[in-house]
Amino acid sequence: MTQNAVHSAAPHFSDFNLDARILRAIEESGYTTPTPIQSQAIPVVLSGQDVMGSAQTGTGKTASFVLPILQNILPLASTSTSPARHPVRALVLCPTRELAVQVADNAQKYAKHTPIRSAVVFGGMDIKSQTPALRAGVELLIATPGRLLDHLESGNVSLGQVNYLVLDEADRMLDMGFLPDLQRILNVLPKQRQTLLFSATFSPEIRKLAESYQKNPITIETAQRNATSQNITQTVYSVSDKMQKRSALVQLIREQHVEQAMIFVNTKIEARELTRFLQRAKINAQSIHGDQSQTERLATLEGFKKNEVLILVATDVAARGLDISLMPCVINFDLPYNAEDYVHRIGRTGRAGSQGRALSIATPHDDRLLAAICKLTKQAFTAIPLEPTPSREERPRSAERTARPPRAEGEAPRVRNNERSAPHRRSAVEEQELSHLRRKVNLSSDPFFTQPYQPSPSTMSDAEKSKHSTWARPNKQGQNAPVAALFKLGKPSKR
Repeated sequence: MTQNAVHSAAPHFSDFNLDARILRAIEESGYTTPTPIQSQAIPVVLSGQDVMGSAQTGTGKTASFVLPILQNILPLASTSTSPARHPVRALVLCPTRELAVQVADNAQKYAKHTPIRSAVVFGGMDIKSQTPALRAGVELLIATPGRLLDHLESGNVSLGQVNYLVLDEADRMLDMGFLPDLQRILNVLPKQRQTLLFSATFSPEIRKLAESYQKNPITIETAQRNATSQNITQTVYSVSDKMQKRSALVQLIREQHVEQAMIFVNTKIEARELTRFLQRAKINAQSIHGDQSQTERLATLEGFKKNEVLILVATDVAARGLDISLMPCVINFDLPYNAEDYVHRIGRTGRAGSQGRALSIATPHDDRLLAAICKLTKQAFTAIPLEPTPSREERPRSAERTARPPRAEGEAPRVRNNERSAPHRRSAVEEQELSHLRRKVNLSSDPFFTQPYQPSPSTMSDAEKSKHSTWARPNKQGQNAPVAALFKLGKPSKR
């Protein structure tokens, strides 16, 4: 059985009775007023109740569970260097590396004035580099399910004293097939614990998960389900077929003066190919997808945050959990197969009261997907037709090889193939120069090279053969002589 939160909004973080060291870190981060999700979730978590929370991306959800957890484990924190004095007391599970890093950054930022230790572990990196921090002891551990199981099997970490469990973006973990890993992890945790579950949607699968591992959770929803922000201007552009989408994208980036944007595609292959296409069009673009190493993904993301990369092409899975503030524009190059992903995508722009743009490119084959988005968001879109001109980057390579530049004014006409086959006739000046060169180097003139061209007999008709034939087969004497007469035969010698 779930209950709904009824806490009123807090005007200031100090109203939560947080430790002075935590409040100091919050103030240094530039925050003064809690967001709606923080105002409702922090008191519930501090009271020790389980939570089922749902909030749009960029609403301060991470701080809504990190701050109260830090407050609750702070009395047990120790300044001792002994690993035994720093057991894992709080565990946060995330579906992706990027989200895990984001949560870890928040935890370190808010706990920097306390003795609380935190660490993050995720796949894609050498497990040995993560082992020393775990064996030294941490109170707050952020992890992806698969890598946490690796450390559990290796004996690098113990979860026997975990009092707080957070399942962040639980719906995405289920979508990515992490349910068996989650069940293995949850089965080794103490039964007496506080469990916080955050999800973009409360699907039947999420509710079943909550019923299995939570006790009378408090439900917190800070926005209408599947609603999009009023600060986002949504526009749909239509093209006649898929072949025009890339040219249309380049046209939109240039005509709409898009300075920085995240472009969503549905496949990793499309992410790579579209990025190369944009780069050939002289657009500063990079991609982030599952086939990249962790180092490559983090470097690309860091460059995007520093405005060194202006266009970031991403898949839904790779972009899940990315926290990029003040994103001015989101472009759906491919409409998502799941309409709820559309809400997640465009929710990355128009944050914190800023204005954002969401541009989508659709073809007639996307009518079903677009209809599902309209039904979910309760909005009607009127597609604006585009007729993009194919750019040089879209022309087939064979066409580029055969294409010829236009003839300049005053340029002689190009010679056709049949004209090239005609024999070259030397001018009088060329004949004089050639004769002078022969005399200078004392070359003898071979009549074979100066006589007129005569067709080969094999290519001539019978009439031409009789006309041009100037020789006859000679009458060879002894032509009918026996072959043996040509050799001097003698008796074989005896050896």
